[in-house]
Amino acid sequence: MPSCVPFDQLEIGQTASLGKTITEADILLFSAVSMDTNPVHLNQELADQTLFKGRVAHGMLCGSLISAVLGTVLPGLGTIYLTQSMRFRAPVRIGDTVTAVVEVAGLDHDRKRATMRTRCLVRGRVVIEGEAVVIPPTEAVVAIAQSEKRAAE
Repeated sequence: MPSCVPFDQLEIGQTASLGKTITEADILLFSAVSMDTNPVHLNQELADQTLFKGRVAHGMLCGSLISAVLGTVLPGLGTIYLTQSMRFRAPVRIGDTVTAVVEVAGLDHDRKRATMRTRCLVRGRVVIEGEAVVIPPTEAVVAIAQSEKRAAE
């Protein structure tokens, strides 16, 4: 369920996550939207000849799950994404369940910005790691989100 945690309620070490099993459809749709038609994602015969020995999911498809956590869970609705670094550590394949995890690593009280440690895991193994800087939602965004939630119930 989407949430909305304003800056003043964030704490160092606070975490949130979500998981998604990567499907053939995910790869095809991401390829169409991103225009990344690299055969390593789409062509089994060619992908078999690469160092991966088979097709792999787009790294940015998996990395986009980090955006989903930041924008819908922690800090959540109304968050503004400023920067993201990513190091791709291992391939993700069709059928893998990717769990994106964010952790509050630092808080800049003067600028009201949060630094988040970001990771994606498959079966407990880190496949992507990095860091994001975000502007968490304001109290006004929290109030709007809560009133919209009440109206939907």
